Amino acid sequence: MKVECEQTSSKPPAIAYGVRRLRSILVAASVALGVMGAAAPPASSQTFGSLKTPETPLVLKSRGSFFVNGEISQQDRAQLGELGPDDQITINQMYVEYMVPVDGNKVPVVLLHGATLSGKTYDTTPDGRMGWFEYFVRQGFPVYVPDQVGRARSGFDQKVFNNARNGIIKPSDQPSILRLGDKFGAWQNFRFGPSPGVAFPNVQFPIEAAWELSKQSIPDLNRAVPFPNPTFKALADLSRAINGSVLIGHSQGGRFPTEAALADPGAFKGLVLVEPGICNSPSGPTYTDEQIAKLAVLPILIVFGDNLASPTGVPGPTWQERFNDCASFIARIAAAKGKAEMLYPPKLGILGNTHMIMQDKNNLVIADLIIKWINVNVK
Repeated sequence: MKVECEQTSSKPPAIAYGVRRLRSILVAASVALGVMGAAAPPASSQTFGSLKTPETPLVLKSRGSFFVNGEISQQDRAQLGELGPDDQITINQMYVEYMVPVDGNKVPVVLLHGATLSGKTYDTTPDGRMGWFEYFVRQGFPVYVPDQVGRARSGFDQKVFNNARNGIIKPSDQPSILRLGDKFGAWQNFRFGPSPGVAFPNVQFPIEAAWELSKQSIPDLNRAVPFPNPTFKALADLSRAINGSVLIGHSQGGRFPTEAALADPGAFKGLVLVEPGICNSPSGPTYTDEQIAKLAVLPILIVFGDNLASPTGVPGPTWQERFNDCASFIARIAAAKGKAEMLYPPKLGILGNTHMIMQDKNNLVIADLIIKWINVNVK
């Protein structure tokens, strides 16, 4: 991918650098109070008045929300929480919010979030700036933002938990509900810094707003959804309904584009995997050559940030190991005569990007690089 970034700043004088470094340390220390478990929000907590209002209006042809798929589940009174008689409910639906610009003649874009998060990932950033949801719309793309099946506004099936409460199954048979903590699951694992409350000198995430990111974390019930995850098919069905899309997935959701494309390769026009937890091995075994051949018909972009070798603080591979896995995946796609590329900002002189790259201070610079790739590779 031929993308370039002009560097407009040189190394600051020693005094200016010292002032900037001191400010960074002071900010990191104050944020650490929140990250390390303060009882009240820090003074830098976001307020309505701190939101950055764009200078130009956002002009839309349409906006709204809808659900994709879903199925009827017959449940008894106890499974429903003991309010009313036996009845039925809908489960495994996927909520989608969308905006279509008035002059939106570009390929639709679908933005999918990662673990313990929701579609909020792509909306206003924790420090009040424009997120990718609005920015892609302003660049002429119709944009669709789902919540994974079993998450946030998509809802979840409460039956298994009420069954445990009522002694129908053992408590240990309940699926675990995942939540990422602030100190290790977010700060260290998302690479804001090498240890909780200590920021990388070049960090792009607005660390003064780490408390606001903590508010975006929600219970993740992925272990309670059916296998295969209904989100895969729902994403393919959504893309079919909007006549094809570029599917952008992040982190846990970073492997969802390839899984959705394998469910229905003809539904998509391109795939973007942003710091996926896994590229080459979806759940144990490596993708087969036949699966790689199916994926090779689509242009694929993989995006990783900086400081990949830093310890995550949580079990599992490092981000450098995940980067290497994705490089192996790219090589397999190339061997199948497909087109897959790595967007690695440090190679362009863009340093300090974190796992939450769509919320970093240079998030729109990264968005422009992805948009340039889409304009060149997606027909």
